[in-house]
Amino acid sequence: MTRYAWLAVLLGASALGVAYAWWPEAPREPRIAAQPALARVAAVRRETRPTLDPARFVGKAAQAHQVAREIPDVLDQLYCYCECDKHAGHKSLLSCYTDGHAAT
Repeated sequence: MTRYAWLAVLLGASALGVAYAWWPEAPREPRIAAQPALARVAAVRRETRPTLDPARFVGKAAQAHQVAREIPDVLDQLYCYCECDKHAGHKSLLSCYTDGHAAT
């Protein structure tokens, strides 16, 4: 290709990139971060079972269960990457601290 052909390809790709960046998108739902923190926690809470007593565990497992007991609303917003929602019926990371799954 000649140098002008490469320039034409480059300008065409740049024009497509600009067009894509300005293309109107479908309206989105408001982000959760736009809501006040207390309203966000109340709307997101899915797990209702209490966490297990940290005294039942030792070491890091006991510390983790204590933290889960102190900040359940935070853990209830997090996805557990062991996919326990598929095989154990869990709703969030907090669910792992309600049935002993987190200690295994």
